[in-house]
Formats: sequence, structure tokens, C-alpha cells
Amino acid sequence: MRIGIDLGGTKIEAVALGDDGRERLRRRIAAPRDDYRETLAAVAGLVHDIERELGARGSVGVGIPGTISPATGLIKNSNSTWLNGTRLADDLSRLLDRPLRFENDANCFALSEATDGAGQGAAIVFGVIIGTGTGGGVVVHQRVVTGANAIGGEWGHNPLPAPRDGERPGPACYCGRTGCIETFLSGPALARDYSASGGSEATALEIARSADVGEPTAIAALERYAERLARALGSIINVLDPDVIVLGGGLSNINRLYERVPELWASYVFSDKVATRLARAVHGDSSGVRGAAWLWGA
Repeated sequence: MRIGIDLGGTKIEAVALGDDGRERLRRRIAAPRDDYRETLAAVAGLVHDIERELGARGSVGVGIPGTISPATGLIKNSNSTWLNGTRLADDLSRLLDRPLRFENDANCFALSEATDGAGQGAAIVFGVIIGTGTGGGVVVHQRVVTGANAIGGEWGHNPLPAPRDGERPGPACYCGRTGCIETFLSGPALARDYSASGGSEATALEIARSADVGEPTAIAALERYAERLARALGSIINVLDPDVIVLGGGLSNINRLYERVPELWASYVFSDKVATRLARAVHGDSSGVRGAAWLWGA
């Protein structure tokens, strides 16, 4: 039995998968925000509850916001700031009395989709999360590529490729730079662009619904979004040459992206033909927690 934990900022989700990948049990609880010790206790409690109910001990993989620094062993880059600077891996392994495996939540998403989702059977899969933020993960032959600095796939904090005059220097990013991909492709970024172009205050999915019924400002905003996404993913194709790029997160539900972005990215890919597929995540919001479980191998 494989147990996966998705350690989010607002909720903690757990899933138990059988050896065949079928879901046996799922639990979700509110995350104890700003309290590291309570977070540890909550994760340990979920694992113990699952094992008690199913009557078996399992391997445990944990998807986290941020990553574990190879230099210090401490959590870094987490937007759940109470985790930064902690020895989460050591403390949780000690509480659960077993070795654990940890990965960035975007890497877990990519692994899930590469194992038994939209990228199943593909050699190279790039998983993209476009929602409140913008994340990514790389999986090659069903193995996560973490990298020497544990930042493999962090495409959201590269500059938007080939910026136009109106895109320079770009919006300020929380990382301290300007013009990052995340500042153009997150949900709040789409809402900001729509509003700045004369639209009302609206969420990304509300903008998509307005475009579907023919609202011109919404259509124009989504076209700009698709073109920027095409540029950003074109740079990924040029470096990784993935078989499939899988979209997850709230904005992955915008249907027109799956047709329009591949039409546009050909201009930015160094090839006469682009065979890379753009696909919607099969497991949706469940991909992160399933990928955490799959950290112990398919």
C-alpha cells in the first residue's frame, strides 16, 4: 500500500493506493496554518488513521509547497511560510518511524500524470500548474528530475520569453524580480490583464465564461494569455523536447487553451513540426496527492 500526502497551505489531503494504483481511501483536513508542530501532528494523524482503518502499514510520500534544500536539509521556497527553515523530513520521519520521500507538489502532479494519467507511457512529461501561482515539474521515464538545486521544473520564475513593448519590464513578482512567467500566467495575472483592458473585476474562470458567450474584452484577454502561454511553453519544448505537456490547476479548465496554444507555439519552437501534445490532467485536483503516493515507484 502506498500513502500519499499533499501538504497544502489550506488543506492536507491523504490517499491510499493499492499496488494496482486503485484508490482505497481518501481523507482531507484543514491545514493548521502558521503552526509547524500542529502540521506535523496532523500529517502523522492522517497516516495512522488510514493504516488503522485499512489494517496495513504503507510507504509514505509527501508533496510539499517548496522543496528541501540539498545544501542544508531545510525547507525552502515554500509559500506556506511556517515550513521554511524547518527539518520537516527529519521530524516527520521520526514521528512516523519510517523513511519518507518528499517532492515539490508540482513534481508530484507531473509524476501522477506520467504514471497513470495523461502522460502515461510517455518518455518525457512536463507538468504545468496554472492557478494562484505557476509551477512545473519534469518526469523522465517515470522518475522526477529534481536537479542539483532541487528546483527542476521551476519555469514560473524565468522571464516571459520574447517580451513585447507593453510587457517590459513586467509586473513585480514576490521572488523580487519583475516580468516572471508567473506574473503573466497565474489566475490573478489574467484577472489583472482583463481589468486593465477595460473589463470588470472577475476571476480567471469568469473571464473564460464571458469569452465563451462572445464578450470581446474577455476574448482578447484570453488570446493574449494563450499567446503568452505558447511562448513560455515553446521555450520548454526547445530545452526538454517533451512528449506531452500536461496542464493542471484552475486555469487548466479553460477549454480553448488546448486548441489555441499548440497553434501558436509553433512560432517559438526550433523545429519544422511540433509533435508535443498539450493535454488536460486526467486526475485533476487529485494528481498531486496521487503523485506523492507514487514517489515509492509504480
